[in-house]
Parts: sequence; C-alpha cells; structure tokens
Amino acid sequence: MSAAGFEHWLDSVHRWRWPLLLAILALRIGFLAFNGLDLIGDESYYWDWSRRPDWCYYSKPPMVAWLIGASTWSFGDTAWAVRLPAVLLGTGFLYYLHATAWAFYGTRAAALTLLLVLATPNNVLANFLMTIDPPLYCFWIAAVYYLRRAVFDGHQRAWLWAGCATALALLSKQAALLQPLALAVFLSASAARRRHFRGDFWRYLAPVVLAAVPILVWNDQHDWVMFGHSKSHFGNEGEFDAWRRLRDVRDFWFYQLLLLNPLMFVLTLATALRGLSGFRQWDDERRFLWLMGPAWLLLILALSFGQKVQGNWPMPFYFTGLILVAGAAPAPGRWLKAGLAVGLAMVLLTYALPAVLQALNLQNSKLDPTKRFKQWRVLAERIDTYRTESGSDRPVFVTVGHRFLASQLAFYLPDHPRVYRYEASGGVTSQYEVWPGPTEHLGRPAFLVADIQAARFDKRWSDSLEGLTLLGEVADPAKPSTKYYVYRAEKLKAWPASLTLHQEGHASP
Repeated sequence: MSAAGFEHWLDSVHRWRWPLLLAILALRIGFLAFNGLDLIGDESYYWDWSRRPDWCYYSKPPMVAWLIGASTWSFGDTAWAVRLPAVLLGTGFLYYLHATAWAFYGTRAAALTLLLVLATPNNVLANFLMTIDPPLYCFWIAAVYYLRRAVFDGHQRAWLWAGCATALALLSKQAALLQPLALAVFLSASAARRRHFRGDFWRYLAPVVLAAVPILVWNDQHDWVMFGHSKSHFGNEGEFDAWRRLRDVRDFWFYQLLLLNPLMFVLTLATALRGLSGFRQWDDERRFLWLMGPAWLLLILALSFGQKVQGNWPMPFYFTGLILVAGAAPAPGRWLKAGLAVGLAMVLLTYALPAVLQALNLQNSKLDPTKRFKQWRVLAERIDTYRTESGSDRPVFVTVGHRFLASQLAFYLPDHPRVYRYEASGGVTSQYEVWPGPTEHLGRPAFLVADIQAARFDKRWSDSLEGLTLLGEVADPAKPSTKYYVYRAEKLKAWPASLTLHQEGHASP
C-alpha cells in the first residue's frame, strides 16, 4: 500500500470509528454465541465466585465476580453470559484507547493506535475470555484518558473521573496500584506539574482509597489471604534450577511475542528503551505515557530473568507504549506496516480457527489447540451419569484435586450444584478453602470425584467418610491417560477443622 493510500485508510478508520466499533462488537458477540468452546478453568472459577458476592476473594478483588454475576443473573448460567462482559468491556477499552491517542497526538495517531491494538492476538483473547484482564484493561486506559484531560487540558472534574476509573481498575486487579504511583512520579519529575500535589492529586486518590477500604477490611477478617497469595508470586521457592529458569524465561518471552505479535513487540520494546535512556529530554506528554505503561513493562521483562512471571502481567503496560509508537510515526515505515499485516493475519486466523479445524476434520486431534476448551462439558456429562445412578438423595458433592475440577463440574453439571473441595495439605490454596465447609451437611451421603484413588487419601479424609464405594473411572477427554475416580460415601462424618479458613463464621488462627 502506498503512503497516500495508507494515510487515506487511517483517515477512514477515524471518521468511521463508531460503525467500526459497533461492527467489531457484533462480530465478537456472534463469535461468543457460535464458537462452541467451553469455559476455561479460570472462567468457571470466577463464575463460582459470582454465586457468592463478596468484597474480595482468595486471590483477586471482586470486580470479575460482580460482572459475571450481573451478566448471568440477566441472561442465565451459560458460557455466553459469562463471557459477555469481556466483549462489552473490550469495546469500552477500544473507545478510550482511541480517545486517549487522539488527545495526545491527533486523529491520525488515534486511528493507527486502534489498528495496532486490533492487530494483537491478546485483544482477541481479552474480548473472549472473561478473566480479570478485560476490566483491568478497560478501566486502566480510561484512567489514563481522564488523567490526560486533568493534567494537560486543565479539566478539574477529570481528576475525580480518573480516580473513579483507577478505583474500578483496583477492584479488578491489584496491579492498578501502580497507576497512582506512576502519576506521583510524573508530577514529582515535572516542576510545572508539582502544584497538583496541593489538591488535585488527592482528589484523584480519594476514590482509589475508598475502593481499597472494603478490600482491606475483608482481608483483615480473612487472615490477609489475598496479600499472602500475591506475595507468593514473587521470589523463588526451593533450590535454584538453571534449566527450569531458562525454560520459564523462554516461555514468558515467547508468550509476549505471540500475544502482542512479534513485530509490534519489538517496536514497543524499542520505544520503552528509548524512554529509559531519553526520559530527561522528553516532553511531559511522552514522559506521562511512558510512566503509565512502558516503564512498568521494562520492570516486568527484567523481573522475568530472576523469577517465574505470568505471561499476562505486562499486558496493560503495552497500551500507552503503542500510543507512543503511533505518535512517533509521522510516516509509517515498512516494519510498522508489516507488523499490522502480521498481526491482522494472526487475529483473523484466531477467529476462523474453529471453522478451519472443522473443515479439515482436525477437531479434537493432536493438532487442535482448542481441545482445552472442550473437555469439561464432556467430563461433566459422564460424571453426571454416575451421580444419577448412585441413588443418593441430594448428596454432598466433593472434589479432590485442582480447583478447576470443582468449578468446572459446578458449572457444567445441569443443576449447577454447590461443590466443595478437599485440600489434602490442610492449607488455604483456593477460594474453596476460604468458604465454610459442608459442616451443616454432615451425616448425609457424599458424592466424590477425585484425581487420585482412595488408597492415596490421607487418613483424616478417609476417616471422614463412611462406606466408601468406587462407582467407576472417567478418563479426561483432553488427556485420556489421566483418570478421575468417582466414589459414593454412605455418610460424610466430618469435615477437617483445619481445612477451611472459616469455621462458624470466624477466621482460623
């Protein structure tokens, strides 16, 4: 495409941004409705949270559960309803991203930024999988937009709107605390902006503090379990294993290349590094954008060499980096155009993948990357057959295994039962141990699904079950070599007291 043709394309994207956003929204809702892919473990886990509304949960603040709860209350407990908030938030994210780039660099950069984000596979996932990321992305970039209006355009009300957006981001994920820290660093580094510390900054901070209060109160009542979980993500446990460390680094960096698309990752990283070396020479607008994303990106990338880092951690820090890339490209070169082309091809392939697999008869084969989205419904159907044949009247449903086993069975069994989880360590490793155990159901029959045989049950769990009978084995549809064992107990005699954080409504010591 010629330079003139590319510029005309960007102009059209800006002028027709609303029809474009609505078309993308319709496409994504249609994809949700017809792709036939089951929830992944995190989605069903957060859905189970949503059935018990609270101010916080074991590992995350409450926003993801609140949003899923509102959607499923309105549209029913279906995969489509669970994922609908991701599409709506993703559309809001695209609006605010375009508006932010427009406010900093004009209409051309706004259109280019919008295209750059649409050409990232991560944007597909963030508008399909309902995890903590969609609300974080939307509220993070909304806060950046309102801070731009407040700091650079002098809109006083925007300070409060920015604070509300950051507060919503904090209710989505703890990483949002980096935003007010970045703003404080920016204001401190600019002599012309330090005056905002006299009142404006605190007006922005007030909603953030207000949002933090219920999270802190909840954690104080629950032995600070969320903070303990967050702390566990940092540092390395056990002996240092060089090969494992190298493997983790390889996987993390490959994840970045795959989710952002290789060329855009390189361009964004180069922009982040330029900010590190040229921060003093940059104007305030570029400093602000760098501190609201690329600075933290570099920190996470560096951290990946010292410890295991989750691949999605840096994602919100790419957004203002892409704005900087677009704003610094008065005439997009071949590398930027190639990055757009590669990214859009990856995005189109992602959307077309279910249809391509079906056309080539590759569904559920070794070459089917969507297999992990299909195993749980089939597993639940097979287990429900045993449950129906067991003859128990409303047995207590307990799983022994990963938290996803409990949450996926709770979602995909037709009656969406309350599922309890036995944690062999006796510690708190998921939300299931934060919730009270089935102490009010003691003496009733129990239906168990375990990833180990009864001979490997620890003594306190074996002693809690009377009349244990193996009903059968069910192979994992995604891994036939892995089996789940289905049991019926005539009576659940006890629930180990140290298993749950709550006993009779009080936190355990």
